[in-house]
Amino acid sequence: MKPALAIENLGVAFSGFKAVDGVTTRIKHGELRVLLGANGAGKTTLMDLISGKTRSTQGRVVLGDTDITNWSEHAIALAGVGRKFQIPTVFRELTVRQNLLVGSCRSRGVLPNIAFGFPSTVHDRVDEALETIGLSKNADQVAATLSHGQTQWLELGILVVQDPSILLLDEPTAGMTQAETKKTAEIINTLKGQHTILVVEHDMAFVREIAEVVTVMHLGKVLAEGAIGDIEENPDVREAYLGSRRKHDA
Repeated sequence: MKPALAIENLGVAFSGFKAVDGVTTRIKHGELRVLLGANGAGKTTLMDLISGKTRSTQGRVVLGDTDITNWSEHAIALAGVGRKFQIPTVFRELTVRQNLLVGSCRSRGVLPNIAFGFPSTVHDRVDEALETIGLSKNADQVAATLSHGQTQWLELGILVVQDPSILLLDEPTAGMTQAETKKTAEIINTLKGQHTILVVEHDMAFVREIAEVVTVMHLGKVLAEGAIGDIEENPDVREAYLGSRRKHDA
């Protein structure tokens, strides 16, 4: 079976600097993949290349059977790639439910016409998403009054109701409390298998809770790939991250 997402020799250079340098990896349908690496390793830039925010200068991105390399962000989103950024973006003046209703419809101009209603199938999908993200009791709460963690979950719910084949999550626990981080892990684990998920994250405790396969990036390249236990014991990974810390301390 073809992978859900194939990244082949992908790279981008900015004024001669290779931010992503020949990355190749394949992500299976329903897999949850975590991207690890220090700041500047190329993780977010790789997400930018997949989602169309940045145009590549080498290689390609294949979504199922479709080569989506250097498509526009809008076209890639319509093809089935949904992305959640580190800083959540929601309609703060709308309720939680209204945000999800707007998110469920890809037609332009839906926001001014929200009062005209949506079919029952959409409401059912929204109810399911509310349950998944744990905000059923907050459905009629204005988004501006949500906590940081709740706002992050709402944005995740907006992606879920769009039913993308690929979910790209950039540091989904950033700024969260320990309790919020734990709940986020529970939400993402619920989504396993339903979507193919690629997560950029630094919190190793969180990674251990969700990861199936981990790809470690270093200086724009893939340094290692495998199960979390194997990654933690990998000598190249330990030297790249622990070794550099020892030199700094010395």
